[in-house]
Amino acid sequence: MMYKNVNGERIAMSENEIAEFNAEKTVWENESSNRKLAEIKHLRLQKLMETDFWVLRGDITDAQKLYRKDLRDIPTNYDSSKYDELLARETDKTKDNFGQLTHAVWSKP
Repeated sequence: MMYKNVNGERIAMSENEIAEFNAEKTVWENESSNRKLAEIKHLRLQKLMETDFWVLRGDITDAQKLYRKDLRDIPTNYDSSKYDELLARETDKTKDNFGQLTHAVWSKP
């Protein structure tokens, strides 16, 4: 039996409500890769915008070119099995990089 909360009251869900809930849950779970990819693309765009000045100033190094190329190539070089690795963040609160992305592709040269 599944329950819902209506105005602070615990009420049993009907079979139709349970089926609808389970269908929505399945859709949410199936869209996980798409949500992760959207987050990765957003992060990638931020990193590219942060480094646009390298290109605009006219003396971009080979390492900087490679960094920007690697960012642009993320959707090609990483499939959905790697999305969690790309989105991983430092969880140790005692470290200086707490909360920062840990995958090497995000590290500026």
